[in-house]
Amino acid sequence: MFLNRKQAGYLLAEELEKQDLEFDVVLAIPRGGVVPADIIARHFDRELDVILSRKIGSPGRDEPVVGAVAPDGKIVLPDQVQVIFPVDVETYNQSAQETKNELNRLTRLYRGNRPPLNIKGRRVLLVDDGIASGSTISASVDYLKRSGATSIIIATPVCARVAYEVLLNQVDHMIVLEIPAEFFAVSQFYQDFTAVEDEEIISIMRCWQPIQ
Repeated sequence: MFLNRKQAGYLLAEELEKQDLEFDVVLAIPRGGVVPADIIARHFDRELDVILSRKIGSPGRDEPVVGAVAPDGKIVLPDQVQVIFPVDVETYNQSAQETKNELNRLTRLYRGNRPPLNIKGRRVLLVDDGIASGSTISASVDYLKRSGATSIIIATPVCARVAYEVLLNQVDHMIVLEIPAEFFAVSQFYQDFTAVEDEEIISIMRCWQPIQ
């Protein structure tokens, strides 16, 4: 059980230091990953940016449909499952486009006028506050590989075992503090899992604006 996202960030920083892992830039998965990523970036004096992927929503359903949208708009489908679309192709494409639009809106909101960090040829540390299915972070990993990152490390306080086993084969290294036998939701592993609001993310990212 972690106290909150800040404590989880300090614990991840300690583990990264203990394992002596090298990385050049820290990328946060909003919303929850921004808080621990900010702590890690400051601890190691590395640049911080956000990276957004989103599960594709399903019209009229609570659960998402198969697939996620990567930061550059590419639809990423899981390799390890037989893809069965619960909606028709036209509806799916519409849902994917709506997800892309929301992804672009949030990216502009969080980053402001600051251009994205160039990660080509750089070692990336990808941070989230917890991983349940792994589909969205997998889409971000796919994007980073296509963008020329030389290595990718995932750092997260807690991860479902199935997601861990899948992601482990996609990246160079994973730092996970807890892989519980029973995993229902990320929130069950935090005493304080207060939602991270847009204003807090914007405030954190504003501190990383380059000096003009």
